[in-house]
Amino acid sequence: MRVSRAQWRRVVLSDAALEVEVRGSGEPIVLIQTALIADEFLPLATQSELQDPYQVILYHRRGYAGSSPVQGPGSIERDALDCQRLLTALDIERAHVVGVSYSAAVALQLAATAPSCVHTLTLIEPPPVHIPSADEFLAANAKFIEDYRLRGPATALDRFLARVIGPDWRTDIEHHVPGGVAQVERDADTFFATDMPALVTWRFLAEDAQRISRPVLYIGGSESGPWFAEVRELILSWLPQAQDVVLEGADHALAITHPARVAAAMSAFLRDQPIGA
Repeated sequence: MRVSRAQWRRVVLSDAALEVEVRGSGEPIVLIQTALIADEFLPLATQSELQDPYQVILYHRRGYAGSSPVQGPGSIERDALDCQRLLTALDIERAHVVGVSYSAAVALQLAATAPSCVHTLTLIEPPPVHIPSADEFLAANAKFIEDYRLRGPATALDRFLARVIGPDWRTDIEHHVPGGVAQVERDADTFFATDMPALVTWRFLAEDAQRISRPVLYIGGSESGPWFAEVRELILSWLPQAQDVVLEGADHALAITHPARVAAAMSAFLRDQPIGA
């Protein structure tokens, strides 16, 4: 699938510059870039349900594509602050905020610490850091970090994606995100050295979630496995106001494999939550 690309530009924040792409006009939707595949949200951003009535904002986090490199250790809190500052730089007071996997953690953090800039929150399978089986997930991440340190980014990347996606991960990524393989190979250092350590040290508790009062949509896949089934239960217990959509036949890669169905779920949710109201 080929997706159109608009014009990227750099927006300067206080201590970094982020690459940003803005599509359309209307109510702003900010798609927070997740870990590893810089343009993972591009297939979703180009869906017709999100093109006409909304202004869709994509951006690359620090350490990805043409954004500034990361200085110091990674931080979910800093990523959330970067999103807040980016919205301010774009003169956007409130936005519909969307995150997937790693960036869903960033979206949760943003909604808890800067609620005034979040009008709605869409969470697509946040990472399983705080579930009952979190120790298994954290141990797996620690092993990948060790693999990276001992064998380098190329070997660690191949082993990680072979486990997460399958042995044909290059073909699968390139099919859904043209140019995505080059992106993950280029940005692997950021993923292993910055994002993974940031994720395993992130602390977010029920009392943090209780600060989120905005409308929430949770989207998951029926085939995402037991970790993300636990994530869904946890998020719905933390955020009882959340609407819940499970896409049959989809797994954790649903943002790139099922963008039309994700966009349809988002569109139905957002129509009932206009910023103007």
